[in-house]
Amino acid sequence: MAEFQFNVAKGRCAELYNRVKTGDPSTAALLVVALAATGLESDAVLKDYDTLALVLAGATDEVTNTGYARKVLVAADLAPLTPDDVNDRVDLDIPDQTWNNVQAGSAWAKVLICYRPATASPDSAIIPMTCHDFTITPDGSNVILQIDPAGFFRAA
Repeated sequence: MAEFQFNVAKGRCAELYNRVKTGDPSTAALLVVALAATGLESDAVLKDYDTLALVLAGATDEVTNTGYARKVLVAADLAPLTPDDVNDRVDLDIPDQTWNNVQAGSAWAKVLICYRPATASPDSAIIPMTCHDFTITPDGSNVILQIDPAGFFRAA
């Protein structure tokens, strides 16, 4: 589950996830973005940023390891949005993510799940939704992000 939700996405995560799943617009996607440990701002500071560009404009940086690239999740990667009426909640899940042969370089501290409205969207149009602790020091092997079995976000 999310360590925190960005303020800009509060009340919107299920909507943005569903927009990707239903193809509204057809080029919408979720992105998985890794943040470097060096220079990482506090959660209290990060959660106030409204775009990915703002997250990366301060001291916080995206990792730059060889073998790393942002993961792009499209409609086919996502399960349908299904409310859990028994438990009165909605859980959002994505598949576990693997980066192959990630070389030494940046130590990783967090991953973000973001909403990208279109294929060519600049970082200034990408909405950060949730932030998750993910500390790892790549060494040339695969990096595997295992998503909590309950999903990356719960609205209750």
